[in-house]
Amino acid sequence: MLRLFKIQGTTLREVPAQQEEDTKVSLANAVWVDAHEPSEEERENLNTFLRAELPESDDVEEIEFSARYFQDSAGIHVHSLFLSPGEAGRHNTVTVAFILQDKRLLTVREGDLADFRLLRMRARRGQVQVSSPQDLLITMFEQKVENLADALEDIHRKLEEVSHMVLEDADAELEDAIDRLAKLEDSNGKIRLCLMDTQRSISFMQRHLREHFELQETAREIKRDVDTLMSHTAFLFDKINFLMDSTQGFINIEQNQIIKTFSIAAVIFLPPTVVASLYGMNFEFMPHIHWQYGFELGLCLMVLSALAPYWYFKSKDWL
Repeated sequence: MLRLFKIQGTTLREVPAQQEEDTKVSLANAVWVDAHEPSEEERENLNTFLRAELPESDDVEEIEFSARYFQDSAGIHVHSLFLSPGEAGRHNTVTVAFILQDKRLLTVREGDLADFRLLRMRARRGQVQVSSPQDLLITMFEQKVENLADALEDIHRKLEEVSHMVLEDADAELEDAIDRLAKLEDSNGKIRLCLMDTQRSISFMQRHLREHFELQETAREIKRDVDTLMSHTAFLFDKINFLMDSTQGFINIEQNQIIKTFSIAAVIFLPPTVVASLYGMNFEFMPHIHWQYGFELGLCLMVLSALAPYWYFKSKDWL
């Protein structure tokens, strides 16, 4: 799907869907072309219009710096990671290809990203103030960092819930806490990866947008925000590790308590087992074998032999 946007004055506006014969005219007038999972026909139209090949999915996933940030005849290319919600409370990363030209910005992406949904919603309300494609590109990364900050705040809130579960709730399921911590650690790691990628993207754009002095200052502010968020991710990693170690420690304590209970029970029932074994031997001549109260005596001995170690363990505070 292709979504087209233009700048009216200093406000970004979405262009209504056009007829097929008006596509070329709309592309020529658009300041931002958002290609969301474009079809083959849409790719061909864009390739013809740009006189260059759109990047494929395999191309944008390359991790080498030269493959993610470069400049050619089509414009300035930036392939940047964005955070995407996944299944079961986890997050995924999706690479978006930006192609910046003098009069337009082209984005090519596969996933449905919250950053772009929010930008479209703000554009419909007339809340996106930009003056050029370069300004729009910097605005996108500024919003990206704000959304990553919101995601970190959400992780911190969830960590507080897990912290209460692990450290204060005596009836909590610790296995469930480990599962939640694993998901939060994975999400925090992907947010940190997006922040590191944003640092590289901003540094590359600063080198190629030196004539735009006002954008340079905005880019520096974004980098300062990223540095702050990177420190926050490190703090969250430390807290996740602390809670993970605490959870595993509590699980070990519970398991040790269970083993301790079984061990003490085995020791308590060992003397009665010895008594029962002695009186269960099939010898012809045994003391008290024909005594009238022999059975009661055996029961008393077994009870006393069980109570003696129980009393001893209790006196040592082992129970």
